[in-house]
This record gives sequence, C-alpha cells and structure tokens, in this order.
Amino acid sequence: MRLFIAIQLSGKMKEALLDIQGQLRRLGVRGNYTPPENLHLTLAFIGEYPGPDSIADVLETIDFRPFELRLKGLGSFPQLWWAGLEDSEALSALVRQLRRSLALNGIPFDKKKFLPHITLVRKPENGGAFDPALLSLPRCSMEADELSLMLSTRGKQGMIYSQLARVKARSPLDG
Repeated sequence: MRLFIAIQLSGKMKEALLDIQGQLRRLGVRGNYTPPENLHLTLAFIGEYPGPDSIADVLETIDFRPFELRLKGLGSFPQLWWAGLEDSEALSALVRQLRRSLALNGIPFDKKKFLPHITLVRKPENGGAFDPALLSLPRCSMEADELSLMLSTRGKQGMIYSQLARVKARSPLDG
C-alpha cells in the first residue's frame, strides 16, 4: 500500500488553487495538472507499507489544535510547480511531532526537509522557465483541523487518493 499523511484542503482553498491552475493553462502551460479532488498538503510520505492500522494508531496519538494555513508564493522543483504556504510554527510543530511519532513506532517515511507546498502541475511544458511573476496568487486561508491517512493507487486517468483514517484537532476549549 502506498501511503501518506496529509491535510485535506477546504473548498475555498481548492478554488484558489484551481484559479492558479487556470492562469497557467491560459499561459499555455501543458502538463499533468493535479485534479481538484487530489489537492492536499502532504505532511509525511510513507510510501509502500503493509500496515495502515499501525499508522492510524500513531495518528491517534498526535495532539494538536486547529491552526491557519495561508497561501503564499509559488515555486518549482524539477518537473513540478507548486503553491506555497506562509511560515507557520503550528504547522512545523505538527510535522515534527508526527514524524517523531512515526519514527518511534518504526514506521518509515521520507525524511526530506519539510517544505510546505501543494502540487499544481507535474511535468510542466511551456517552452520556458517557471516565472511566478506572470501569475496572480489569490489571497486565501483555511483552518487546518484534521489529519488524514491517505492511500494512493494508480488509476487509468492518474493517481486516486482515498482517505483510510482521520484524526481531528483538539478543540481550543479542551484544556
């Protein structure tokens, strides 16, 4: 099973990201655009792992309060263009706690430095380099209040993501 832990995005956040994808399309950028139902923020990529129940158990131990995610900036990796997020100590602390819990429970994950981003298009082709100055980034934020254990399977039209488990943030009213 190909697994990862993510924050699912609100409808409003997805609309803002679809707006950016629309701008890219109008600029003539071709590539593998992330479909709306697959837009998410990956916190920990686990990859092939046979036991989703043990990962779901780890998620239950994660203690966090709701916090805000806000779009900020655009960027690229080789073969991938993305939307970024404002620096957030709450997000950084959550990722540290999550990765520490995975490691303590012997669950392997990709240990690359966490750079919060949401993939917009893979293998972009536009005949030139990535130029974020050509795009207008919508102002958008959302409350992150849930973690999801996701399964990634290959379908005829690309990757299909399915939620296997989720855990809600602690209410601000909970001590």
